[in-house]
Amino acid sequence: MDTPNPLTDEELSEIEELARAATPGPWHVGQLDDDFAMSLVAIGTVPDTGASERWQDFDHRHIVAATLVQQPRYVDVADERWDENANFIANARQDVPRLIAEIRRLRRLHEATDQKPKEG
Repeated sequence: MDTPNPLTDEELSEIEELARAATPGPWHVGQLDDDFAMSLVAIGTVPDTGASERWQDFDHRHIVAATLVQQPRYVDVADERWDENANFIANARQDVPRLIAEIRRLRRLHEATDQKPKEG
């Protein structure tokens, strides 16, 4: 795997803005299997009970993304990683801002270390 070029401060700010502009979290993976949506795997703002029933007070406006909608067949990836993709997307909502904050913290620490006079 090639080593990517380091993120510039501008690129990091662009990623941060994308995260800030997204629907507020937390996000949850929900699975639904009923007469209206067979094997739906979606990411939404309402926690799933795990019973594959219609989400409490189901409102389509709570869904942020879907990784599988089999009936009607709208979303269906070839590698069948619906659950894995949904978990990644849902966790990215809190993980990306945390990673940005950690990069900024490490950069500040690195800058502070570089500015200290060398003993010798």
